[in-house]
Amino acid sequence: MSIEKKNGTGTGDGGSGTPEIQVRGLHKSFGDNEVLRGIDLEVGSGEVVCVIGPSGSGKSTLLRCVNLLEEPTKGQVFVDGIEITDPDVDIDAVRRRIGMVFQQFNLFPHLTVTDNLTLPQRRVLGRDKEAAAEVAAENLRRVGLSEKATAYPASLSGGQQQRVAIARALAMGPEVMLFDEPTSALDPELVGDVLAVMRMLADEGMTMMVVTHEMSFAREVADRVVFMDGGVIVEEGTPAQVIGNPSHDRTRHFLSRLLDPAMAEVEEDRTP
Repeated sequence: MSIEKKNGTGTGDGGSGTPEIQVRGLHKSFGDNEVLRGIDLEVGSGEVVCVIGPSGSGKSTLLRCVNLLEEPTKGQVFVDGIEITDPDVDIDAVRRRIGMVFQQFNLFPHLTVTDNLTLPQRRVLGRDKEAAAEVAAENLRRVGLSEKATAYPASLSGGQQQRVAIARALAMGPEVMLFDEPTSALDPELVGDVLAVMRMLADEGMTMMVVTHEMSFAREVADRVVFMDGGVIVEEGTPAQVIGNPSHDRTRHFLSRLLDPAMAEVEEDRTP
């Protein structure tokens, strides 16, 4: 199946164009464990959607299905109007449009920062060494790490390594960025620099799906917040709606535990 852009851009709220990401009736099971139970979701061009929810709710599995790192059991996923769940699709060509940043940094320890950025460009995109190095330098500048170009990952802090991982994804020229708990493996004092880079991308108009427990980031940066639990979307809306004034008891309970964990522990201790 050829990769050809369709209809231009659209919005996540049912605009006239094609949304950047569409998920329709998505199910995913691992054996008898049904992790996703019929997800319908759209993300418009330039939209930032934060996906929140308790551990085991299916958030990361949803994200991994969007670029087919996990193959859905049932349902369809479209990226820029192209059905990536079509058996005939050139999935490698589609994935070039999608950048993904994981909890772990996955940098090659034996390569310098620059080499970590240039290797995928040269192997996947066919860029020559000079062109790849130029793109690498630009994206290191974007994430504030130009001075670390010749460093090795072991000499960097966790936050710096995650920013290198973001720069590596950006060097591939993606139209969509997926973030799977990008700050969960970081010490608290290192989280801010990574979130600042993500805010920059949002300000630049990058389409982003972000699985996160960083409620301040979701409140400030997200256009929409999606709360998942038990493999379904419980509610979605603006940050003010979902975080500030949730309509479902399950959302309220999750947020109360997340935003005030000490109080949640007291409540648990009082439960017979």
